[in-house]
Amino acid sequence: MTETSLAKILIVDDEAAQMKALCITLKDRGYETTGFTSAQAALKTLGELQFDLLLTDLMMPEMDGIALLQAALQKDSNLVGIIMTGEGTITTAVEAMQSGALDYILKPFKLSAILPVLDRALAVRRLRLENAELQRRIHERTDQLEAANRELEAFAYSVSHDLRAPVRHIDGFADLLDKSTDSSLSEKDRRYLRLIAKSAQQMGQLIDDLLDFSRMGRSEMRSTQVDLQNLLENAIQGLQPEIEGRNILWKKGPLPQVQGDPALLQQVFSNLLFNAIKYTRPRNPAEIEIGHTIEEKEIVIFVRDNGVGFDMQYANKLFGVFQRLHSADEFEGTGIGLANVRRIIVRHGGRTWAEGKVNEGATFYFTLSR
Repeated sequence: MTETSLAKILIVDDEAAQMKALCITLKDRGYETTGFTSAQAALKTLGELQFDLLLTDLMMPEMDGIALLQAALQKDSNLVGIIMTGEGTITTAVEAMQSGALDYILKPFKLSAILPVLDRALAVRRLRLENAELQRRIHERTDQLEAANRELEAFAYSVSHDLRAPVRHIDGFADLLDKSTDSSLSEKDRRYLRLIAKSAQQMGQLIDDLLDFSRMGRSEMRSTQVDLQNLLENAIQGLQPEIEGRNILWKKGPLPQVQGDPALLQQVFSNLLFNAIKYTRPRNPAEIEIGHTIEEKEIVIFVRDNGVGFDMQYANKLFGVFQRLHSADEFEGTGIGLANVRRIIVRHGGRTWAEGKVNEGATFYFTLSR
């Protein structure tokens, strides 16, 4: 129904005289009316034509008005139904509303009572159609965004995968060239070769991290009961090569059990702890604290350190892909680890954020549902 088209009303009443009288009266008021004395015939027409409103008598021999309305709504969920009845009891009104009717009108009809009901019903019809169109656009846009994300992830995966081989060739041949030239290269030339090899290795790490980031968005979630304390200990154990020779004071509060994907959540701990270990490198001793608080609807997990920290004005960049607040000369990395953390936590329905101060450490937070 558009603003300029006539509102189409389907009228069903087994009393032919009343049905015809109502059709003529409403047609004179600017409505397009179609009348039936048979509920089955009306239903058949509903399958072929579209109407805005259904006015149906409550008591009819082959099918009552409530059954007709329920069947009609199966054909068009946006149809607005009005029950016509001569009984006028509260029970009838409640039953009609429960069946999906917007309102009911009493027989014998008074035009002054019918027209306001029709106006309200048409307003509801317009809202239903607008909402249905909005939902359609949302679904369409969501489908487009999901398709674009899949294409982008597939592209990133393909490009990253294809870049792996040439980067490894650069690193490998630079190493062979360094070994095969013996003393024929100057120290300056050898430094160039080492820089080539180091750059190739950094690019290789960046490609591997990009592949991990791409996989993270496409991997299937396997939700189960997860003991976060075990995940934390496993993550620390996996980081032993980074910890070796370091003076680190660990503060580990007891962590709860949650619902989630254990492999993905362990990746969260590994990434956050790796950052804490890396950025506390100038500290002796380094202090790393892991704990949690319980809010009304969520559990807040934090990883706190006494490392180099960061300026809070750049906090919004921390969880972005390839975003770094320190140069590669100061601290190694590709800027994808925290982006992976956010992606994993978002998939679990949680939030991530960070607080810090330059040279006074940082705290990274993520939430999980209780």
